[in-house]
Amino acid sequence: MATTRIEQGSSDYPTGLTDRLGEDAPPCLYAMGEPSILRQRLLGLICSIQCPGSIVIKTLDAARALRDAGVAVIGGFHSPMEKECLDILLRGDQPVVLCAAKGLPGLRMGQAARQAAAGGRLLAISPFDDNVRRTTAAQAVQRNDLVAALSEIVLVPHAAHGGKTWTTVEVALTRGQVVCTLEDDENTALVQQGARAVEVQHLIDLVTLQTNEGNAI
Repeated sequence: MATTRIEQGSSDYPTGLTDRLGEDAPPCLYAMGEPSILRQRLLGLICSIQCPGSIVIKTLDAARALRDAGVAVIGGFHSPMEKECLDILLRGDQPVVLCAAKGLPGLRMGQAARQAAAGGRLLAISPFDDNVRRTTAAQAVQRNDLVAALSEIVLVPHAAHGGKTWTTVEVALTRGQVVCTLEDDENTALVQQGARAVEVQHLIDLVTLQTNEGNAI
């Protein structure tokens, strides 16, 4: 599948990016798939590499509920937990946006992801051009920040204190975005930081609303 460019100022470029990121918004997004998916209300999914067992079970249940509710989800789908969620989401019919931390030509997608892209329900995007062939820690942070900025609400099942996901949470909260997490004792520090612990159905209701009521959590 060919890579296309979504330039700042074009009809397909999300206005929310410039609103939230200002001068830091990427001048161009590189895309493979159906760009109109970016116009949907997206739930951002970002999770730390290390995830406690109790949260793993709740996160997988949440992914199934989001899939069955038809919620469009965006994420890097790079951590083990995120990859498992992607596998679940791809078994549904809802759109998925995969945000890469390197150029798209080097992106590896499984058969289910390729089929979803061919069917118009998966969009792969990246702020990095084709010459960026490897992922660095700094690029992963930039990718996660892009995921958050494109999201109506950000779901963080777990964030290790001081890690890359924690940094993304801090930045999103500073921008005034709604960051949600799952109810679990392991997420006490995340809630104290400003994330909102919610039930999955409440999260689904918020994302699927057609009016911006995110602050009503």
